[in-house]
Amino acid sequence: DPELTDLVELEVRELLTANGYGGDSAPVVRVSGLGALEGDPRWTGAIEALLDAVDTYVPMPVRYTDAPFLLPVENVLTITGRGTVVTGAVERGSVRTGDRVAVLGGDGEPALTVVTGLETFGKPMESAEAGDNVALLLRGVPREGVRRGQVVAAPGSVVPRRRFTARVYVLSAREGGRTTPVATGYRPQFYIRTADVVGDVDLGTAGVARPGETVEMTVELGRDVPLEAGLGFAIREGGRTVGAGTVSAVLD
Repeated sequence: DPELTDLVELEVRELLTANGYGGDSAPVVRVSGLGALEGDPRWTGAIEALLDAVDTYVPMPVRYTDAPFLLPVENVLTITGRGTVVTGAVERGSVRTGDRVAVLGGDGEPALTVVTGLETFGKPMESAEAGDNVALLLRGVPREGVRRGQVVAAPGSVVPRRRFTARVYVLSAREGGRTTPVATGYRPQFYIRTADVVGDVDLGTAGVARPGETVEMTVELGRDVPLEAGLGFAIREGGRTVGAGTVSAVLD
C-alpha cells in the first residue's frame, strides 16, 4: 500500500528529526526482503540501492589501533596437545604471534604469557587489530587459569582495580528499568566488558537516585577488574538492564 508506506516514511523521518538525526536529509530506501528473495527485479534493485546508501552515508569506523593491545575474553577453549585458547573481539591495539601479553582480572596476580597462535574465523593469521574477532593460543596458561570476563592485554597497560567513580543514567520504567529509586548500599550486577561482577553503590550526599535521573556514584566491586576512565558499563538486576554508565575515575 503506497499510502501506508508514505505514512511510515514520514513517521520515521519525524522520529529521526526529534532525536537530532536530520530526518529531512536522511536517505530512506524502501525494500522487500521477501520480494528480493523471490527475484522480483524491483526489490533486488532496492536492495542494491540500500547497500549503495549505506556505503555513501555510513562512515567507516575508525579502528582504535594506536593504543596498547587489549582483548576482553569471551570464551575459553582447550585444544588437545596445544594448550588454552581464548576468544573475543580486539578492543584496541594489535597483536602478533610471538607477542608477550598478560592475562588480567583473575583472583591472583596477572599471568604473563606468549601468543603462540592466532586465528580469525578458523583461518591462521600472523596478526590481528582492533575490531577483529580472534582466537589466541596462549603458552603455558592452564584452562582453569583464565575465564570469561578477564582481559588479555599488553603487559603494564592496564591495572585491575575494585573502586571507581562513575556517571550513571538510571533507566525509567518506560525504558524497562526500575519503578523505585536506588539508594546507597544498592548491590546490582555490573557488566564491564565481558565481566559480570557484583558491586556496592555509594551515592554520596544525594543518597538516592530515581528512575530517569543521571547521577554520580562511587562503586566498589566484589573483585578486581581491569578499569580505566571512559569505560562504559551496564547495571543489571533480575535479568534486566536498569542503568548505564561511564567510569569517571579509577580509585586505589
